[in-house]
Amino acid sequence: GLHGFHNQENSKAPVNVSGEVSGLGKGLHGFHIHEFGDNTNGCISAGAHFNPEGKDHGAPNASVRHVGDLGNVEAGGNGVAKVDIRDSVISLEGPNSIIGRTLVVHADPDDLGVT
Repeated sequence: GLHGFHNQENSKAPVNVSGEVSGLGKGLHGFHIHEFGDNTNGCISAGAHFNPEGKDHGAPNASVRHVGDLGNVEAGGNGVAKVDIRDSVISLEGPNSIIGRTLVVHADPDDLGVT
């Protein structure tokens, strides 16, 4: 599983997301924070991508994106994706806080808002 989310300095500082996800098919997998912390019924109960600002879906480095848009992780032939993301939009406090929400690794790649 993921090792953790680390906010090193203050509420405006980037959050580091690091660890490994196993049991995946080889290739890219969408990686998102969803609205709710309820995963009893998969993505249905987890809600949509976390989007408190009402923006369009986009890539993690895009100026317009959901707060929860973290892009893709890539699994190798062993089914393991190493995660090492530093993101300045998510937070561990305030309106963009990801605390208590569901982190979803999707079966398919994220389109990064291109389609």
